[in-house]
Amino acid sequence: MNPTVIGEALVDVLASGIAPAQEFVGGSPLNVAVSLARLGYPGTLISRWGDDENGRKIESYLDANNVGYVGGKDDEPTVLAHGILDPAGGASFAFNAFWQMPKIGELSRDTELVHTGSIATLFSPEELLPLLAAARSHATISYDPNLRPSLVSSHPQTVAQIEQFVAQADVVRVSGIDLKWLYPLRSVNDSARAWLKLGPALVVATAGSRGCWGVVRAGEAQHESPQVEVSDTVGAGDTFTAALLCWLGEHEKLGAARRALLEALSVEELSQALEFASRAASVTVQRAGANPPRRAEL
Repeated sequence: MNPTVIGEALVDVLASGIAPAQEFVGGSPLNVAVSLARLGYPGTLISRWGDDENGRKIESYLDANNVGYVGGKDDEPTVLAHGILDPAGGASFAFNAFWQMPKIGELSRDTELVHTGSIATLFSPEELLPLLAAARSHATISYDPNLRPSLVSSHPQTVAQIEQFVAQADVVRVSGIDLKWLYPLRSVNDSARAWLKLGPALVVATAGSRGCWGVVRAGEAQHESPQVEVSDTVGAGDTFTAALLCWLGEHEKLGAARRALLEALSVEELSQALEFASRAASVTVQRAGANPPRRAEL
């Protein structure tokens, strides 16, 4: 699969009640890259962080998880995401957000999978959209908006921008919360169906403990989340995304040469992919911070 993931790497500072805050290396794209590596598909993260102690934590974490990187440290500080955990383990974040696209040429033609999303796509659409368009000639494109509303200055502009990324993607994983923020006047499922018409082969909407639902050209499927004891939900959606991509790769659906096979995904195959991804995410929520499972745990 040789995945390439583009987007932010940061440090999550998670607080809950009166307990001391805990720090974890994170960032949605970084979490996807690490999840893929732990599931057996190490690749490359294109990202940036500061030349500081938190940046060194990120480098050590990537090295420990066999994830290569392009970009790395620059002159700006590492981003911190301050999260407050609610009683159910969900987190609301505030960012000292900074993103600068590392200087790269075209993506390697050896990669069959390119994933991106979150802050990077919000801050660098002019650089990322052409990059993804070119990569479609050799790779499956995966996208997760992973919205940060506190960083949005214009709702209509953000909706239009996200729809451009959806149109470039083959696989889209999105939280139901994000879809409701983007399109408050229609249902999550209707919004996902509308996105499928923009071009992707697969759109999956996740809803935490309420499970997930997906739509492909052949139809729709849903899956209930396993019932587990939740520590927190940080990184669960990223784990789900990585496991979904892992399932597709192992069933020979990834890469530009297999785009027609991905577009012909059956409802039964969709159901199997949702079950595998849900199982992986259910491991992550039982542990503090974004700590995705290794393949042996599944």
